[in-house]
Amino acid sequence: MIEYNEQQQRMVLKLVYYGPALSGKTTNLLQLHEQLSREGRGDLMVLDTTNDRTIFFDLLPFFLTTPSGLKIKVKVYTVPGQVRHDATRKAVLQRADGVAFIADSQQAETANNANSFASLEDNLALVGLNIDALPLVIQFNKRDLANIVPEDDIRKTWEATGFPVVMASALQGWGVVETFAALAGLLFDRVDGRYRLVAEHGLTKADFVRNLTSVVTD
Repeated sequence: MIEYNEQQQRMVLKLVYYGPALSGKTTNLLQLHEQLSREGRGDLMVLDTTNDRTIFFDLLPFFLTTPSGLKIKVKVYTVPGQVRHDATRKAVLQRADGVAFIADSQQAETANNANSFASLEDNLALVGLNIDALPLVIQFNKRDLANIVPEDDIRKTWEATGFPVVMASALQGWGVVETFAALAGLLFDRVDGRYRLVAEHGLTKADFVRNLTSVVTD
């Protein structure tokens, strides 16, 4: 749910990286922190716990200001993938404005991917979010490993969902920014439809995505 304060000219957007345990959600955020320009990017915060009573997630914030002066903060969270942390996943998903589903490409993880995506659908419904209306990108991570599901098979199965599908190896650093950029583009469309970012704030989709995904070039 978009947080918008017109009087203070502030907007806060929340993106969540969701997926099965060890699929590479935290590695995605670590790579974004490493690859993206420091300008407009905050520090990566990692909070962990040994039980389900405390929120357990990683957080990477981004900041940008529109030509009109509107200050936008994009907060990117991960959720724990372990089954026992389902309550935490629901808590982190609350008020999400977009989701990147990080799947594991290994053949042995096919069932875990399906189960995790089913839990995403269930948990979104439980926190009052419609998966069909939410910006969502699916990333198949670990493409650098052996015994992975062929890309054609993945696209045949998952592109039928209607969600963008991105291949990646977060460990090697490719496909990570592309996933984030795809999600940022969908997020912009949603926000612009409600708050007229182009018409009233002078912020184009290209500038929004470029501001969030500017890569370090040195």
